[in-house]
Amino acid sequence: MKLFFLLLAIAVSAHGYPLDGAARTGIRRLIGYRGKKLPPGAMRTSDEIRLRLQGANDSYDLDSRTPRDSYLQAGIERIFGPRDVSYSVALLDVTDPAHPAYASLRADEKKIPGSVGKLMVATGLFGAVAQTYPDPAARERLLRDTVVTADSFVYRDGKTVPFFDEGDAAVTNRRVEAGDKFNLWEWADHMLSQSSNAAGSTVWKQTMLIRRFGASYPASKEDESAFFKSTPKPELGRLSLEALETPLKAAGIDTGRLRLGTFFTRNASAVVPGTGSYACPNELLRWLIKMEQGKLVDPWSSLELKRLLYFVRPRYRYASSPALNNAAVFFKSGSLFECEAEPGYKCLQYKGNKVNLMHSVAVVESGTKTYLIAMMSNVLRINSAVEHQTIAGEIEKLIQSRPAAAND
Repeated sequence: MKLFFLLLAIAVSAHGYPLDGAARTGIRRLIGYRGKKLPPGAMRTSDEIRLRLQGANDSYDLDSRTPRDSYLQAGIERIFGPRDVSYSVALLDVTDPAHPAYASLRADEKKIPGSVGKLMVATGLFGAVAQTYPDPAARERLLRDTVVTADSFVYRDGKTVPFFDEGDAAVTNRRVEAGDKFNLWEWADHMLSQSSNAAGSTVWKQTMLIRRFGASYPASKEDESAFFKSTPKPELGRLSLEALETPLKAAGIDTGRLRLGTFFTRNASAVVPGTGSYACPNELLRWLIKMEQGKLVDPWSSLELKRLLYFVRPRYRYASSPALNNAAVFFKSGSLFECEAEPGYKCLQYKGNKVNLMHSVAVVESGTKTYLIAMMSNVLRINSAVEHQTIAGEIEKLIQSRPAAAND
């Protein structure tokens, strides 16, 4: 394993985080992505990624009294007025961090979060690591040097993740299988950049284990197995929620409005019982605000979360809007579609006629403008991925057209 990371350090070149973070994190796909055609906005260096509100506006928060910016509010109502009423959105322009500008529409409506819930798992992971290791250098070693072997928790997930080892001709993509090995940083990367459900369940499991074993993590396979077998299922369910919600509550997030209650894979859910999951745009926007303030666990963790969300891969859904090609996009999305029999209707991906959830959460740094957005929808029978892409272009145009002195 030491030889593996030595080779990794030698091979990496400085192409922009997370591409220039390969040696530091051990995320092997970043080496394989050298030379891959990516949008210009995906080529920032590690040092260029920073928290926009930390030290600039540490006290800002949203509540029911937060005023709406008249220019943005009018724009939001214009964009979504002709669209389905299932759209809910919260938007915050932080170009001037001392005077954020907020607009929203039905932003307190709750929906199932889907893969957006992986933001909660990532927060839980960094919270557990920080609880055990206050020193960031020790945290880096744990995330980089701890290799976790995929087990039954990865089944069944249809999504693929990138595989790459030094000497490979190219990155290959396939489903995670039992026996595959990735370090903790890679598992978190697969969970966020690829939205892998197998990775989501694995990271959540490891978060529980870090909280259980502390400095003795990683535990032996025997101790790990004994923990899950001997702990009553209701207690496992409680511990799984506690693993995610402890750092969220510490940051001031309202877990009555933002909760992930159930693992992403069937086998994991058979071991750890779940509960309801829900989210709303306003609370997702608050999660982004806390990240930009350095309050998700602490500044080090918040910055690492933002780096993990930096979209250095071919873009899709909201992030794929051509209007954002030159923008740095820090992004997570989630979708869930279901179909039922309907004469003359063909079920297609992202076009469910029973359920068609699509959610987008992003920080966009475009030219001189920086804004945060959380959007959720459940519009039946349309290609929701394309629709979110279209809306992204309209939001970008709205932000760019907002006068610098538009705050009121």
